[in-house]
Amino acid sequence: MTKGPGIGPGAGLAAVSTALLAMNRQLEVRDVLKTIVVSARELLNAGYAALGVPDDHGGFAQFVVDGVSEKQWKAIGPLPRQHGILAAMLKDATPQRLADVRTDPRFEGWPDAHPEMSDFLGLPIADGDEVLGALFLANKQCPKPTGGCGFTAEDEELLGILAQHAAIALTNARLYERSRELTIAGERARLAHELHDAVAQKLFSLRLTAQAATALVHRDPDRARSELQQVTALAAEAADELRAAVVELRPAALDEDGLVATLRTQTQVLDRAQSTRVTFSSHGVRALPSAQEEALLRVAQEALHNALRHAGASRVEVTLARHGAGGALLSVRDDGRGFDPSAVRRAGRHLGLVSMRDRAATVGGALTVESAPGKGTLIEMEVPGG
Repeated sequence: MTKGPGIGPGAGLAAVSTALLAMNRQLEVRDVLKTIVVSARELLNAGYAALGVPDDHGGFAQFVVDGVSEKQWKAIGPLPRQHGILAAMLKDATPQRLADVRTDPRFEGWPDAHPEMSDFLGLPIADGDEVLGALFLANKQCPKPTGGCGFTAEDEELLGILAQHAAIALTNARLYERSRELTIAGERARLAHELHDAVAQKLFSLRLTAQAATALVHRDPDRARSELQQVTALAAEAADELRAAVVELRPAALDEDGLVATLRTQTQVLDRAQSTRVTFSSHGVRALPSAQEEALLRVAQEALHNALRHAGASRVEVTLARHGAGGALLSVRDDGRGFDPSAVRRAGRHLGLVSMRDRAATVGGALTVESAPGKGTLIEMEVPGG
């Protein structure tokens, strides 16, 4: 079995054991992925290592790298697609060991900022027939005389052992997260019940107070005015309780699938359920801090609600694109009836604009609204990189 510089007899097994223990200590999927990548790179003395978890749209839901600086990673651009050698690992579940990846006929190049890679070793991570991801290493760190050294059959065998245990660790992490989601779902149900009771009581009080004010309008105007002030206060309390509950409940899909996949799924559902054509596209967006992803999702949901329920739009386009140094720009554009934003503010009907602006500001972003009667509406929210 090939060992890295300075590794003595028996140390290879100890290194494998250390890597396996490190993987199985993690409970979060993202942490497991990172530990697998770091362990594989260190174990086989590679210059670079990466692990991609495929999505259902020809790309990757998650992609973790080691050996590439943050500056390099940002300069590389969008995540790779499932093509060439990556596709072979994912679709055929076959190991790939190459002396020089650049000379392989399946090689399709890489972005200008991508580090140069030559010798390559890649394996699928599989649970039975399900391919969970593609793990690959590049640039074996060893003296390379004419002909080079590269990765060996023993390296491939060792990485295969690591990949098998990685599949177990990744499956366990996914089960843990799903179990946690079930717990969260139960908690959501409990909160929903409590929220229903609390808001129902507020609404009941609102109705009684409004009825009392109506009865007193002509007989005792001063008292009626007092009752109407109470209606305003009760309505504000009910709105605050609802808003607080919504803010506290982070959508479970974000943790499992990420922002891009969650937005794509939700727009697809709306497109099927509504006569309005709803589309979604994304361009080069990387994972953002959880607070930013949640704020972007909530604003998208609010903007979609407005477009579908109030604008009379025949088409709504949702776009999420990379913006600036690792940030993101969300755009929701509809061809509906539009409105005068200043008139809406004067009338006290905000169409959720205040809430959307608050969400953007909370995560250091900004919201802009462009609309005019008969001209449709464009809502954009930009957030900085994390």
